[in-house]
Amino acid sequence: MGDLKVEKLKGGAKKAKYITHLLNDIEALQLMLEEGLFEKSPIRIGAEQEFCLVDENWEPSTGALKVLEALNDPHFTTELALYNLEANLDPLVLTGDCFSKMHHTLNALLSKARNVAQKLGLKIVLTGILPTIDTTHLNMSFMTPMKRYSILDETIRELRGDDLELHIRGADEINLHHDSILFEGCNTSFQLHLQIDPDDFANSYNWAQAIAGPILSICANSPLLMGRELWQETRIALFTQSVDTRASTFYLNEREARVNFGHDWARGSAADYFKDNIIRFRSLLTAEFETDSLKELKAGHIPKLKALGLHNGTVYKWNRVCYGVTDNKPHIRIENRYLPSGPTTADEMANMMFWVGVMQGRPREFDNIHLKFNFKDIKSNFYHAARYGNAAQFYWDGKLLSSSALLLDHFLPMAYRGLYRMNVSPKDVEHYLGIIENRIKGRNGAQWMVQSYRRVLKKHKPPEALKILNATMHERERRGYNVDAWELAKGNEQTVRNKETTVGQRMSSKIISAQQNDSAELVLKMMLWKNIHHVPVMDMHYNLVGLVTWTDVGDYLNNPKMMRTTLEKIMRTDLITTSTDTSVKEAEKLMELNQINCLPVVRDKKLMGIITSNDI
Repeated sequence: MGDLKVEKLKGGAKKAKYITHLLNDIEALQLMLEEGLFEKSPIRIGAEQEFCLVDENWEPSTGALKVLEALNDPHFTTELALYNLEANLDPLVLTGDCFSKMHHTLNALLSKARNVAQKLGLKIVLTGILPTIDTTHLNMSFMTPMKRYSILDETIRELRGDDLELHIRGADEINLHHDSILFEGCNTSFQLHLQIDPDDFANSYNWAQAIAGPILSICANSPLLMGRELWQETRIALFTQSVDTRASTFYLNEREARVNFGHDWARGSAADYFKDNIIRFRSLLTAEFETDSLKELKAGHIPKLKALGLHNGTVYKWNRVCYGVTDNKPHIRIENRYLPSGPTTADEMANMMFWVGVMQGRPREFDNIHLKFNFKDIKSNFYHAARYGNAAQFYWDGKLLSSSALLLDHFLPMAYRGLYRMNVSPKDVEHYLGIIENRIKGRNGAQWMVQSYRRVLKKHKPPEALKILNATMHERERRGYNVDAWELAKGNEQTVRNKETTVGQRMSSKIISAQQNDSAELVLKMMLWKNIHHVPVMDMHYNLVGLVTWTDVGDYLNNPKMMRTTLEKIMRTDLITTSTDTSVKEAEKLMELNQINCLPVVRDKKLMGIITSNDI
C-alpha cells in the first residue's frame, strides 16, 4: 500500500477498472502457478521491526516524521501513529549464520534510529503496546498525516456506520467508544516472513496455523492497555477490534473481522487462498495501476499484482500469505503478524528462529494436518495463548498439554531438527533456542510486565507507574540482557525532565460514582461504610453534574427525613474542576484558594478521575 497513491473505492468507471485489474491479477497468479514459474529455492527469511517513540517524560511522541526525515534511510517507513516507526530488514537466505547476521543488521538499524531520536530528545522502546498510551493519544493529531491512513480510517468508519467500539476483558476490563482507527496505532509487532514452496502451499500454511498458539504463548509481551491488565497478548484483541468493519447490528454483513485467525483449514493453492479473501472481504481502496498483469506475463515479465496486493493489505490475517517478486522471479511467503515487538532484539530473533525452526521441522506425520486436527481446536489454542500466555493449555494431537510441556517436549526438538536440516549454524541454533528454553522455564515479557506493574503500584499512582514501566523496559533492554534474566521494576528507574508533575499522574481513576436520581440515603450510607469522602454525581448521559462530600454525610445522616430524596436534591452543583494536564502545583493552589479538599478531573464534561489534598 505504501508504494501506491490510494483512494476510496467508489462506484463507476474507477471501480470497474480496479475489479478488472484484481481479476486479471488472480488469473495471472494462477497461470504462473500452473507453469511452475515460482521460485522454490533458496528459501529466504525476512522481518519488519515496529518500535515506539517516547519523549523525555516517557509519553508517546509525535516526532516520527522528524526522525524519519533525519534518518534518510529507505529501510525505515511510517506507521499509522506518529509515535511509531517501522524498520524493514533485507531478506536473507535461510542457512548458515543468517540469524546472527540479521540480528546484527537489526541492532545497527535501531542504533541509527536511537542516535537520531536522541538528538531530538526522544527514546525508542520495544514493546507490543506502549504502557503510557492513553485516550489523549488516540485523537487525529497523533495520526500520521498521510493520505492512505486518513482514507483507510474514513472508509472503515463509513462501512461500520458508527464509531469504533473497544471491549476487552481480562483481569481488568476496558470498554471504550472511539471515532478513529488509531487503536491500531497502539500495536507494535515484530513481523516475520518465511518463503514457502507453492507446491506444498496448503500443508505449509495449515502447519503455520497449527503452531501459532503454542509459539505465541512463550512470546507474549502485551498485557497492559491504559493501565488495565487484560490479555497476556492484548494486541490480538485490540487489533481485531480497531479495524473491524462489521456494524453492531442485526444486518447481514462481513461475518469475520478483517483482523482474524481464519475460519477453516486452507485447501487448494495460493490462488484459492486469495480468491477466498476476495469473496469474504470487500475491497476498500483503489489506485492508479500502470500496467495490466496478464499483458506483462505474456510479454515475459513477472507482474507485481498490485491490485491483489492492495486488497491483501487490508485483510490482516495473523498468518498472512504474501506474493512477491525478487530478481524477476515470483515467490510465496507466509507473514507471521502475531508476534509482539520486544522486549529485546535478542528475544525477537529467538522468537523468529523458534518459529522458522518449527515451520521447517514439521514431522511427516503432520502432513495433511487438516485431516487429523479439528480447526476449532487450533483456533481455540491461538486465543488461549493470547489470553493466558505460557499459562495456557493446548489441545495437541489428541491430548491436553500445558504450554511448557508442549514447547519443551515437542516444539523445541522440532525446531532443532528443522534448523539443522537447513544447515543453520549450530552456534546460532544453540544460542537463540537457548533463549527460548530459558524463557519457557522462567518468564516471558508479559509476566515480567504484570509482576513489575503490580510491584510499582504499591508506591505510585497508575500514570506514574506506567512511566516507570517504560523507563525500566528501556533501561533493561539497553543493558543487553534477555527478558528471562530481567529483574522486576523497583520503582526508581524513572527520570522525568522539563515537565512538572500533572494532575493526570496523581489523580485517582478508580472511584465510586453515582447518578443524580440515586437514593441519597443509600449513597451516604455507602460513603460511611467505605470511608469515602467524595462521590461524583453523573446525569443520564454520564456528564458530571454534582458532587457529594464527607461534610454532606455528617449534615444528613443525623436527619433521616432529609435523606429520603435523590442525590439531585442534596448534591453540590457549584463545581470547581480541573484537567489531566494541569500541574499538581496549580491544582493545589486552586484547592487552597477555594478552601476545598478535592477537584474532579474532567474532559468534555466526562469524569476522568479525582485529585485530593491527600494525592498531592
